[in-house]
Amino acid sequence: MSVLTSWPRQQLCLSPKERQEAVKAVERAFASTLESLKVDIGLLDMFESIYVPLGAWLTCRKRQQEGPLVVAINGAQGAGKSTLFNLLEVILDEGFGLSVVGFSLDDLYKTHDERQRLADKVHPLLATRGVPGTHDVELGMQILQDLKQSDDSSVTKIPVFDKSTDDRCPASVWQEWFGPADVIVFEGWCVGALPQESARLDRPINRLEQDEDPDGCWRRHVNDQLSGIYQSLFEMVDVLIMLKVPSMDAVFEWRSLQEKKLAERVKYIYDTQQPTDHLRIMDEAQIQRFIQHYERLTRHMLEEMPDRADITLCLNNNHKIDNIRINKPLDYCQ
Repeated sequence: MSVLTSWPRQQLCLSPKERQEAVKAVERAFASTLESLKVDIGLLDMFESIYVPLGAWLTCRKRQQEGPLVVAINGAQGAGKSTLFNLLEVILDEGFGLSVVGFSLDDLYKTHDERQRLADKVHPLLATRGVPGTHDVELGMQILQDLKQSDDSSVTKIPVFDKSTDDRCPASVWQEWFGPADVIVFEGWCVGALPQESARLDRPINRLEQDEDPDGCWRRHVNDQLSGIYQSLFEMVDVLIMLKVPSMDAVFEWRSLQEKKLAERVKYIYDTQQPTDHLRIMDEAQIQRFIQHYERLTRHMLEEMPDRADITLCLNNNHKIDNIRINKPLDYCQ
């Protein structure tokens, strides 16, 4: 795999020796994690040019403040947010000696019953997970606060959401993080998003809005939620990284691939003799409708976020990074 771009030279942090040692450490660690990450072996060629320099940049940024660094990863469905987190976890830990904990905005979805009550009270479209208004934002703020204040005796519980059943898992199987962390990674499709101007909500932008939200009640509720408590959550972020997708067509294609992988995992985990009617694996028509729930805000973020994110990693149609933009450069990179 050829490298299409490199980290901006003026923002190469730490010494060349430190970065090279990190590359070697990460390559050793990556050999045992390659299978779990499910990525092309050619990714090894990108460590030196992109991912280790990104880790060095974040390491320098961490040194500029007390307490853990909160890094947000924004990206549309299928952009590769989870993979980027997994890479950063290995790079920051093995390459730069930092402890890293992460969780997703998806982990904060309200339960199926809670969303059904929203659908009955506010608008039927709120039964579908994903848009602002369908997350337990207070829980997310509490998790970040607990992690930022943690010490050696702390245990922080992080919820787990099962997309195959469309519901939050019981607290007994939530993740547990012991002690403090140097870096907290918070990833999600609309993390860091800003609300739209009210006038832009007047006209529907797709068939879903036209047929199922003709008066704009749903999209205005979503925008109001984004304007309020979601901004309080996003203000807890120190660094915003955007994985910028090339188009909405790519979102559909990559989200379809995610759904196929989900179906494969479900088939592997569940005994084929057991009933699977309760599982919610979507076909292409269902995915198309599902994506339309997010289209408005995704298009809005593609317009405005690249100009203000700390780092924007631009993806091409082949899902490769072909441009890197740093809007908030570090003055001191050692």
